[in-house]
Formats: sequence, C-alpha cells, structure tokens
Amino acid sequence: MKLLKNTQVEIIKDSKQRGQIRFAIFDFDGTISTLREGWQDVMHAMMMEFLRLTPNCENDEVLSAIVKEAIDISTGRQTIYQMIALRDMVLARGGEALEAIDYKAIFNMRLLARIEHRVEGVRSGKIAPISMMVPGALTMLEAMREREVPCFLASGTDRPYVLAESAALGVDVYFEEIYGALENFQDYSKRMVIERIILENDLHGAELVGFGDGFVEIEDVNSVGGIAVGVASDEVNRDGVNEWKRERLVKAGADVIIPDFQECETVINWLFNSEG
Repeated sequence: MKLLKNTQVEIIKDSKQRGQIRFAIFDFDGTISTLREGWQDVMHAMMMEFLRLTPNCENDEVLSAIVKEAIDISTGRQTIYQMIALRDMVLARGGEALEAIDYKAIFNMRLLARIEHRVEGVRSGKIAPISMMVPGALTMLEAMREREVPCFLASGTDRPYVLAESAALGVDVYFEEIYGALENFQDYSKRMVIERIILENDLHGAELVGFGDGFVEIEDVNSVGGIAVGVASDEVNRDGVNEWKRERLVKAGADVIIPDFQECETVINWLFNSEG
C-alpha cells in the first residue's frame, strides 16, 4: 500500500495492467450522488425497531452490532436483499415477519421522507446539484467522456429512483445505460451488468474500470479482473477518507482507494498510463 506523492490516492495493489481501459462502470449513491446520505441510519433504525419486537432478541448493544454487520456486507446490493435478511432475522428470533417486499416499502417511505427535500431542492434550483454530489464526480465523468470511454451506471436502488435522481443532478447524460433494482429482483444484479458489458464488448480484465463505495461492486469488478477503484467518501463532511468505508473496500479487493474525485487528474493519469 502506498499513497501517490502529495495526494490521498492510495494504491492498495498494482498488479493489473494499466493503460488499457475501454469501459467504466459507476455505482451511484455515495459514489456520485449524496442525495441519499444517511440511508444506513434509516435502515439500521428500522431493523432495530422490528427486531426489538421479537420474543428472543438480544440486548440493544449486541443487536445493533448484528444489524450493522448485515447492512455493511450487503451495501451495494438491491434493497430487497437487505429486507430478506431482516425477515430472516425476525423469524430466527421467534417473531412474526412481514414479507420482504413489505419491509422494503416501509424503508423506502421512511427514506424518501428524509431526503425528498434534497431531491426537490435540486429539481427546483434551490439547491445546487454539485452540493449533492461526491466532490469531483462531475470532473471524473467529463474526463471519461473526453477519453471516449463509455460509462454505465449500476445501483442497488430501484431504477425509477436512480433515473429520477441522476436526471435531477444532471449526470444521466454521461451514461450509455442506467441500471437499478427491478421489481423482479432476480433479473438484475451489478454482477449481471458487468458480465453483460464484458460479453457484449469482448472485454478482458483491466479493460474495465469500476468505481464504487460499496463492498459488492468492488468485489464484482475485482472478480472479473477489472481495476476496482474504491471511493471511501465521507458523505457528511464531504472531505477526507471515511475509514469504515476504506476498510470494507480494501477487504472487497479494491486496487485503489480515493476519498472522492477531487484528485481526478491524478487518478486518470494512474489509470490510463501503464507506468508511474
């Protein structure tokens, strides 16, 4: 592990051939958008609420750690999988569980109540879109466009929300395709998107670069030999490395860790040059 000179760009492993990138895939929430900042808190509180109602639940300290781990390991996956996990946890503690789709509806309602003023503020012009994005994200998308690298967006959030929020931020125009969770959740995953991009474009290994702040997308990009850039973004302070994210991203197999895209030029130079 090393930091590139005078930067916060951390090279975790430099074992893949650089300078061959043809396609890029981006996560959305926490990687480009901060509109949904705090979603983990909403989910944690909701899971705790339902689990506390079960006959055999642990004390709050133990239960909180279990819930946090369940959210951590699934960050980047479709929300429905986290709700399936909640259902399983309720049943395991002797409770009467709702269907996962019902838990998901409750979560979406609570999260939207928390963030709707942000989305509407951006749409109406009262909030500058750039203030609801990971710093430098727009610069990175522009840099990819300048190099004629087709970009794809893949999120675990429901596709209608991703389409609406990416349009509100004005970033939808940078992507060849925008993917998100589907009603039939088994028809979509980030891994499926990655495999489709590779197959349709005859990509090999490090010809694909992926950017994300979640365990899942980094693991998926790394598994196919792509260059995985972990974005350890601090969505609250909008500066510096979120150490919790960094730890998870390293475990997922990130080749590079960045706090955001403010050092875009350095990242681009590293990715597109075979040496240095």
